[in-house]
This record gives sequence, C-alpha cells and structure tokens, in this order.
Amino acid sequence: MAHALKGVKVLDLSRVLAGPYCSMILGDLGAEVVKVETPDGGDDTRKWGPPFQKGVSAYYLCANRNKKSMTVNLKSSEGKDIIKKLVKESDVIIHNFKTGTMERLGLCYDTLKNINPGIIYCSITGFGETGPYKNLPGYDFIIQAMSGFMSITGDEDSGPQKVGIAITDVLTGLYSCIGIQAALLERERSGIGQKIDIALYDSAVSALINVASNFLMSGQTPQALGNSHPNIVPYQTFQTKDSDIVVAVGNDRQFAVLCRLMGFEELAEDPRFLTNPKRVENREVLIPILQKRLMEAGSDEWIRSFRENNIPCGPIQTVNHLENDPQLQARDIIQSIEHPTAGRIRLIGSPLKLSRTPAKVRYYPPDAGEHTNEILMELGYDEDLIGFLRKNKII
Repeated sequence: MAHALKGVKVLDLSRVLAGPYCSMILGDLGAEVVKVETPDGGDDTRKWGPPFQKGVSAYYLCANRNKKSMTVNLKSSEGKDIIKKLVKESDVIIHNFKTGTMERLGLCYDTLKNINPGIIYCSITGFGETGPYKNLPGYDFIIQAMSGFMSITGDEDSGPQKVGIAITDVLTGLYSCIGIQAALLERERSGIGQKIDIALYDSAVSALINVASNFLMSGQTPQALGNSHPNIVPYQTFQTKDSDIVVAVGNDRQFAVLCRLMGFEELAEDPRFLTNPKRVENREVLIPILQKRLMEAGSDEWIRSFRENNIPCGPIQTVNHLENDPQLQARDIIQSIEHPTAGRIRLIGSPLKLSRTPAKVRYYPPDAGEHTNEILMELGYDEDLIGFLRKNKII
C-alpha cells in the first residue's frame, strides 16, 4: 500500500515530546524515520513512569512508533561522522537541543547544507534561535505559564492552571510537521532545502487565537472563565440531575431551539438574550435560569433531546470511557501491535484519514539502539568497525 510520504527520509535527533511527536506523524504518513539516541540509555522518556509494561515506558510509546532507533555519541568525532553520512542521505533533520548546541557539535545548518543542499533542517527550541530568551531552557510547563495559557485556564477560585497534557509540546510538534511538509513542497520547485526555526513559546502564543485577538482589539486582559467561553453564551458545562454535561450553543437559531426544548420559549424573545453579544453581556442573568432547569432531569435525557434537535452537547467523559466509545472504535483510533520487549501494546493511532495513502501504525516504538547495526551497515560500515565503535561507546 502506498503512503503519502513514502521515500522521504527523516533523521530525528530530538527527544521527549515535541520533536518525537513531529517525526512520529511523518512516520505515520510513510516517511522513513531514524531516531538517534544516546548510548547511555536513550530518550529520557524511556525512564519516565510509571506505568511501565515489562520495563517499557508508556510515555515513550506514545510518540515513537514508525521509527528505527540507533544510538550515537554526538560528542565523538566518529559519532559526528555517522550523522554527516546520514544527513547526506536524508531529506529532513529534526533536533530539539538548546540554542547553540548544534553549532558546538559542528552540526549546524550551515555545515549540513554543504553536505546536502536539499536538507530540511528543523530546529525546535523553547524560545527560538533569536531574541533575549534564546538561551533559556524551554519546558512545556514554563511555556504554559509564560504564554498566557495558565492565566486563562481554571477559574477565579482555582487560580492559574495548566492544561492536563503537555499542550505546547504537541502544538509545536504539529507546527513543525506543517513547516517541514511545506519546505518539502517548496524544494520540489527550488531544488534546495532550508532551515525551520520553531519555538514552543511562539507556538503557544499563536494558539491563543480568539483570546489574543480579543485583547488586541479591546485592550482588556482576558480572565480565566473556567468552563465558560469568552465570546459565546451559553457555551459551558452545566450540572444535571446526575452528572455534568457540556452545551455549546453557537448561534441565535440554536439558542431559540434550546429554549423551546427547555420550556423557555420566552427567553429566546427576551431583548437581553436575543443575540449572542447580548447573551455574553447578560450571562450572569441567563446561566442560572438554564442551570436550574437542567437540574430537573438526568444527563442522558437532556443529551438525547438536544442531539435529536441538533444542539451541540456531550457528556464529560473520563479517559477510561474512550476505549469502549463506539465512535472511536469505528474510526480505529485505538490500535494494538506486538512489541519485542513489552509484548502486546495498545497505542492511540493517527487521526489522519487519507483515502488513497492512509496513515498507518507500521512499526512498534523501537528499543533503544535496536537498529544501530542495520543502519550502519547500510552506510557501508563493516562488522569489525561496528564492533570498534561499540567497544569505545561511540554507538
């Protein structure tokens, strides 16, 4: 079966999440990904846990399928030679070292483009390679704090809260993937590669979307609204008789239907609630009215009624509900594959559904250095030289 990125070779020097997430997406789409790890234990996430399955970290598994792994000591001259030989054969190189590290290693873009003028060089750092913060370490938690994410997450009682996943790493991985694919397309016209400078901080601020736009237009600092929306009402969580649900009314027509279903036809004609801007202005009056009515029946009853009438809504599910969700089962989102160390493992599959060239879980997340010998032999190294490199801890 054909894959969208078949023939694209990716050299991945990154670790933890943003870079590996990017290269995993490229691998899902058919790229050949070589993951380069340190000989003294590999990617840091291999040790992050629990949980572990037969010593294999769940965290590591989440972002490293569809890759081959080799170990290389990048501080050794022999190790740098291996990387340069791989660069000569690659289309893309990804790293997420601190700004200046690749220069100190002698593996900066200017050096590598002389080896391979077509190389797409993607640098992922906390704050980018320019500006006064360029040398600061970038961690998702810090970026969430600095970017404004935490200031708008939670409510006035909770104080600032981080998102429950490393969302800035995920966003940066996605932006990196977009940039790489754009550069590959441009290379088809120009014949030459380029450098991509991606920062977690930039990516997080970019993802503020309407919240940032609200501030830029009004000058008013956005506040944490809990599960409410700054621009749309009603668009939040509500309590029912037995559990909480989410109701997301996106326009005035939907609001009128909601009012009818709840037995409040008069609210749809009330001047205070007639339009969304008016509902935002008068949310403190409207929401208690709706909340009181919703407490009179259970969540299943309300969700059934609302969905039958095309009112966007849904239950608040915990993660354990997802594996038996019929929609996710129909979309084949949770997949299983055999791992040589961990045994049968389950992974979240790709959400990319391409009709002719589907994304696919082709290979399990590899053990550290599992493919070192294979890759070196493809580069022309013989068994004696590989043995020498291993003995001297270069691989």
